[in-house]
Amino acid sequence: MPDPTLRSLLERVRAGETDIESALRELRGLPFEDLGFAKVDHHRALRRGFPEVVFCQGKTAAQVAGIMQSLAARAPVVLATRATPEQHAAVQAALPAAVYHETARIIQIGQPAPAPEAHGTVLVVTAGTADIPVADEAMVTLEAAGARGERLFDVGVAGIHRLLGHRDRLDAARAIIVVAGMEGALASVVGGLVDKPVIAVPTSVGYGASFEGLAALLAMLNACASGVVVVNIDNGFGAGYFAAMLTRM
Repeated sequence: MPDPTLRSLLERVRAGETDIESALRELRGLPFEDLGFAKVDHHRALRRGFPEVVFCQGKTAAQVAGIMQSLAARAPVVLATRATPEQHAAVQAALPAAVYHETARIIQIGQPAPAPEAHGTVLVVTAGTADIPVADEAMVTLEAAGARGERLFDVGVAGIHRLLGHRDRLDAARAIIVVAGMEGALASVVGGLVDKPVIAVPTSVGYGASFEGLAALLAMLNACASGVVVVNIDNGFGAGYFAAMLTRM
């Protein structure tokens, strides 16, 4: 996704609507903007294909709102992850179009157009209902990046027939995100059934000996199936971002 702000600036220069000195003044603000409490990276979309994403944990509501205002002035789509309702209220007061995805805990500003270079659909699969918040974080992220996603929830290994009843959807996907807590076995099972990348997301769901997702993380890292990559515990955002990149390859 090229930076529309920079593209628009270059087109205005080419059309003679902006002189070089004015363009240079605008370019000075593109590398980053210093807000005092944060240095907002406006070149992220040029380097990575998607604007900087705000991680809200540890930030005040006012800080989140300030960063989001800075990003929204230059990017068509802006995300803030691990956001609270209070942080969303502060953002919405400054930017009324801000939407709060409550289950995913993501604030979103703007709607992406489907990326023309994106191929296929990413299937987001959960072992259980308790894994849905992390799965929704992945779904909102990949769709904000212009990729297409579908959900397949509550098909864990305790009732494997629930998963096998959807073999057609597994086979049709471009990539599969598997979100699971407890012992994290679902990622290896899915990896053994399909011929496409599987992105495993361990969650902190489980009883005491799951050690807040560590058991699932280690199980996924030691998966028998080939083609399974693993992100950090509860990192639905990282999985969704990576899956969106895969669809553009």
